[in-house]
Amino acid sequence: MSLTRSFFLRLLLALSLLPLAAAGQPIGSGAAGAEVRTERVQAELLAHAPEGVGAGKPVWLGLRLKHQPQWHTYWKNSGDSGLPTTLEWTLPRGVEAGEIAWPVPKKIPIGTLANYGYEGTVLLPVPLTITPAFQPSVLSPALDVKLKASWLVCKQECIPEEGTFALRLPLHSTVAMHGEAFEAAFTAQPTALPPEGSSAEVQGQSLTLRIAGLPAAVHGQPLAVFPETPGIIETAAEVRQGWQDGTWTGQVPLPAHRSDAPDRLPVVVAAGNDQRSPGWRVELPVSGQWPASSAPAPSATLSPALEQALRANAAAAASAPASAAAPGPSLSLLAALLGALVGGLILNLMPCVFPVLAVKVVGFSRHGIDHRAHRVGGLAYGAGVVLSFLALGALMLALRAAGQQLGWGFQLQSPAVVAGLATLFTLLGLNLAGVFEFGALLPSRVSSHQVRHPVANAFFSGVLAVAIASPCTAPFMGASLGFAIAMPPGQALLVFAALGVGMALPYVAASMAPGVARLLPRPGPWMDAFRRLMAFPMFATVAWLVWVLGQQSGIDGAGALLLLLVALSMVVWAFTLPGRARAVVGGVSLAVFAALAWAAGPQVTRALPAGPAVAQADSLWQPWGPERVAQLVEEGRPVFVDFTAAWCVTCQYNKQTALSDAGLLADFAERRVALLRADWTRRDPAISQALAALGRSGVPVYVLYAQGRAPQVLSEVLSVTELRVLLATL
Repeated sequence: MSLTRSFFLRLLLALSLLPLAAAGQPIGSGAAGAEVRTERVQAELLAHAPEGVGAGKPVWLGLRLKHQPQWHTYWKNSGDSGLPTTLEWTLPRGVEAGEIAWPVPKKIPIGTLANYGYEGTVLLPVPLTITPAFQPSVLSPALDVKLKASWLVCKQECIPEEGTFALRLPLHSTVAMHGEAFEAAFTAQPTALPPEGSSAEVQGQSLTLRIAGLPAAVHGQPLAVFPETPGIIETAAEVRQGWQDGTWTGQVPLPAHRSDAPDRLPVVVAAGNDQRSPGWRVELPVSGQWPASSAPAPSATLSPALEQALRANAAAAASAPASAAAPGPSLSLLAALLGALVGGLILNLMPCVFPVLAVKVVGFSRHGIDHRAHRVGGLAYGAGVVLSFLALGALMLALRAAGQQLGWGFQLQSPAVVAGLATLFTLLGLNLAGVFEFGALLPSRVSSHQVRHPVANAFFSGVLAVAIASPCTAPFMGASLGFAIAMPPGQALLVFAALGVGMALPYVAASMAPGVARLLPRPGPWMDAFRRLMAFPMFATVAWLVWVLGQQSGIDGAGALLLLLVALSMVVWAFTLPGRARAVVGGVSLAVFAALAWAAGPQVTRALPAGPAVAQADSLWQPWGPERVAQLVEEGRPVFVDFTAAWCVTCQYNKQTALSDAGLLADFAERRVALLRADWTRRDPAISQALAALGRSGVPVYVLYAQGRAPQVLSEVLSVTELRVLLATL
């Protein structure tokens, strides 16, 4: 395992600054830069102020995207799929950013669909308006600009990416080093045409466009058509076109469903489809009666192709037997509560929960025959579990109501949360192994307070159990959680509470039954050996969490976290030393840990862009994409989708058992079933939307799509027999 050169440079810098840190001197802070690089796109924030920065002077900013070969991003109307690039500016008071001056795009065919976007290099310029209200600092006369940009980059698969950029523009000097790039971007913008003599007419199921005033140099040439309104024409259809008396006429079919029925239609036409062709923009008045749309308009966040696939699935589900449809919408509240209760019970058998239960067993044994301590501790543990499920459910519902695409286990999609849990379980493992006692590290008042309040310890054990159990989706849980997301908040929280009751029930029941205490061995030396033995499940959990982080932040992030955990263990050990050695070794180890945290922290918490990393590791599985599913089903091929995540233990179990069975994979190949894998390890709104459409909010989810049938959602724990029975129906 190797770390990047930049990481080592930061590490050396951190170590060299230790004397300053010890002396209490500031050591600087980082800031966003003007460039972001991924495997697919190099994004850079550029500026152009040829007359300097001031009121009334031309000032331009622009996001330049350099795509790797065969990758593309999207125009303001992305076409049949995709999303346009969005820019969120943070500017001083008195400075305003305009809209993107979109260059002419190109038409990008993808199977039976077509998109509008950019390949190669494109600059998206944005004008700035400097008003008299702008008051720069006297000490630092400059204009500080910050940008958060989001773009969707696609080849066959699509990957959402984003970047944070910062620039400082001097006020009293020109900024023109990228003048050539901006001039090229200005040239690539469509020229405005007056609307006189131009029109759009609805004629049955087609739209006839007439555009006058085009330059004589393009008369007689075929033109590419780019409507700015999404979903208004059949994007992939050929335009039947011609010229008459200097007026271009084009006829294009209307789609079965539309996003709008406008009375004015802004259109860009270009003399070619190579992204460098000259273009012209005109707003056409629309005449004629728009035909009735046969389906609801697509949403702003789903492509028309995905909307069409979801509508087809919904129609098939309505006519299919109830057992074949996605189970979420058909559940009643009582069934959802029962499913959540049973799912919570089964959570106790999941390997991700075992380490926490091991700690509780140690505590159970320590109390011996103290029935009151058993009961109080059990109730406190149960309260911690139920309240944590309620809090986690309420947070997820609130974030989803605010527009976030989140699902169950969303907190483990954050590398920072994964690293925090790995740190916590490392400390618990060291404690159980006897390296240190919490009471020895804490002030006497705090440690004695903890000893006098074992109820709080039991309560927080319940909280910890939920934190580590939430990535698991046990049988019966999936449908209940998916149903809860669509319910009123009060009813949804009842489902989360039932889940907590189910998980807490076995331990609470055992704490209430005196017979359980009589079955335990009497306290003795065996308890110390058992306690040390329980440290190993904790360290195994740490190994799993580091592996999860490696899926999110790359191998460098996992290596940096391991280095930090080793340094943390040294700090803990150093503070167990006696006398002066504790102060000297503890101080040095703490300083080393702080320096490493400063140097390695960004590497640990850095999240790689969401993408098909899991699918790429196995040649039998293709990367998932909603358009890819629709395309394969349209071709008549069944599609089996594995919605998975590295932090989902059930997913990994299924992957190593049923989904690795050679005979089953041969059966899939014999029936030409396409295998797609949707990796939700890192946050991916497209996967969240697909899960919600299936009535689910977490992974694992396994779905079979086939032409003319409702999507079939399988159980969370797969078996070869279940999958072969499913294949026999094809």
